Amino acid sequence: MLPGAAPYVVVGAGIHGLSTAWHLARRLKATGRGDGSQVVVLDKTAVGAGASGIACGVVRNNYFQPAMRELMAHSVAVWESDVEAFSYHPVGYLQIAPESMHADVAQIHAEQRDIGYDSTLVEGEFPCRAYMQEIFSDWQAQGITSVLHEHRGGYANNTASLRGLAAKAEAEGVRIFSGVRVTGLRIDAGAVAAVETEQGTVACDHLVVAVGPWVRDFWKLLELPEKIAVRGPDGRLHDGVDMWTYWSLQEGTLGVDPDYLRDNRGQLPPVVHVDTDTPLLDADDGSLVTDQLWGIYYKPDFHFGGVQGGAMPHVVDRDADDVAVDPYGPASPDFVVGDDFARMWTSALAHCQKRFEGKRGLYRAEPSGGIGCFTPDSFPVFDTFHDNAYVIADSNHGYKMIGVGALVAAELTGDRQALLEPFRFARYAQGRLHPTSHSPFPWS
Repeated sequence: MLPGAAPYVVVGAGIHGLSTAWHLARRLKATGRGDGSQVVVLDKTAVGAGASGIACGVVRNNYFQPAMRELMAHSVAVWESDVEAFSYHPVGYLQIAPESMHADVAQIHAEQRDIGYDSTLVEGEFPCRAYMQEIFSDWQAQGITSVLHEHRGGYANNTASLRGLAAKAEAEGVRIFSGVRVTGLRIDAGAVAAVETEQGTVACDHLVVAVGPWVRDFWKLLELPEKIAVRGPDGRLHDGVDMWTYWSLQEGTLGVDPDYLRDNRGQLPPVVHVDTDTPLLDADDGSLVTDQLWGIYYKPDFHFGGVQGGAMPHVVDRDADDVAVDPYGPASPDFVVGDDFARMWTSALAHCQKRFEGKRGLYRAEPSGGIGCFTPDSFPVFDTFHDNAYVIADSNHGYKMIGVGALVAAELTGDRQALLEPFRFARYAQGRLHPTSHSPFPWS
């Protein structure tokens, strides 16, 4: 039965909500302040029913932004702390790029080295091709002048990792309630006094909002502004900027045995991410797919049952208020990938590796993809509003950032975290935005 009150109420049983609940329970116990029974998690559907449950599962530290890179180094360490429970595969990650991104990639490598994050940088077209052919003998992508091989990172099986997180939280006494829809928040004297649900009201001392693409709706419940002022790189203050923008995510699966992508040594390879400005031609008829900068990522995945990956997302061309988040993911009639993605992605696979030539017919024509809710600068917001409402707005960086929950738990118990400082809401008005790279992806 839903309790009438709980010191800590976490809304959302995805990667952030479960990680926060687990780490908070451990921290309360370690500091003698209580135990996990003080933490309640509410989800309108079930564990992993949202964005975390359809995530591709890639775990990387390939960020041009120093703050993101340090935050991800922390999260990778959390993934590595229990690879079995988190169904984590530490195979590494390859960022493969053209000359237009060479300086960015070199800077990422230098700053990874500065924080002790193990990676190898290969520069020059011929050395890059030789390096890649040492991994895949059939590598054939053109115009590549930098390869950044992160020796840490990899990918996790999304639903299995969420079950593992839920089990860890429950073992600490956390109570997880599925099928509980939040309908309102009771704000009193500048703080959230209670969470109203279809099954009753839960009074709380602290609220954690960890709802992924549904953050727009909770932002409204918190009575926060839908348009904000943002000081841009030009130093000017731009009023009326949309707080939220939705992007449609492009992902799919090629129906081959995952072992089909094993490397020259017969091992599971690193996650492959390729950005390039070499024109992409249709793998079947040779027609032009695009002559603009494009990018894809892919990996063997036994959870998805094939070679799984994706391409650049695109903006949903409508006001955030007009975007229907439910039904979510593959159940959505609007935001699933179609024939254009299948053509682009399978052609890109063949562009990279000869083994994928002639394999478009194996693409699984099944619903896939979803939508992400992005902030004005496409990077997360981790901050407290109304004195006691902690908002985790991951801007679709979410699944890989399993360690954010540990940092949020620390802040909830009074220990402010330096790693989260660059992600405060005040950065928009202050002009402390994160630097942008030359990648075609909004989250790189």
